[in-house]
Amino acid sequence: MSTPHIEAAVGAIADTVLLPGDPLRARFLAHELLEAPVQVNARRNMLGYSGHWRGQPVTVMGGGMGIPSTAIYVTELARTYGVRRIIRVGTCGGVGDVEIGDVLLAQSGSTDSRFNRMQFGGHDLSTCADFALLRAAVDAAVEQGVPARVASVFSTDCFYDGDPQLLAHLRRHRIHGIEMETAGLYGLAMREGSAALAVLAVSDHLESGASMPPEQREQGLLALGRLALAAALPAQG
Repeated sequence: MSTPHIEAAVGAIADTVLLPGDPLRARFLAHELLEAPVQVNARRNMLGYSGHWRGQPVTVMGGGMGIPSTAIYVTELARTYGVRRIIRVGTCGGVGDVEIGDVLLAQSGSTDSRFNRMQFGGHDLSTCADFALLRAAVDAAVEQGVPARVASVFSTDCFYDGDPQLLAHLRRHRIHGIEMETAGLYGLAMREGSAALAVLAVSDHLESGASMPPEQREQGLLALGRLALAAALPAQG
């Protein structure tokens, strides 16, 4: 049985899903990292591929931009396809003492979105990564020689404009990454009983104006994918 947004048959999507926002990034990661990837979703052009990594089944699928889009796919993946590990693989803006290319392992996600409050009776929800996945990602980063930093991130609904004081708030609270999905992913994973983690590369610095060149984005994405797979599937990874 498919869903309104995913056409894959039940059983065609693995227990472990890498969820970049961009469907073209999903295609790139699947073909570079997975053995014999097969396309399982193209509905609404949100490309998804299933294959194997070191003999273990994995799906890589786009999730779109922002919490509402991510929420659709995470909910359907968990409820219809029984996915129990979802790792967001993507980029973020940097704040404070981070550099372009730094890898952030998001331990928590704050937000200006009302999405989690709507699910939590109007109250604030402290959204956190799954500890086992986070610890496995830290261990995998050490093993792979990837300089990774456990950090807090902020998920905003506003790519343009928004709160003019936001950067000051982020600096004051030592939040080092800003993007658009993690807080929603973590809140949904808590609700659905899934394990979630966001593995992010700093692609732009919001204070210095520095940005990552396209070639570094591509190679950095592969490094994030390998790190995410090793964290999700450590026994054989």
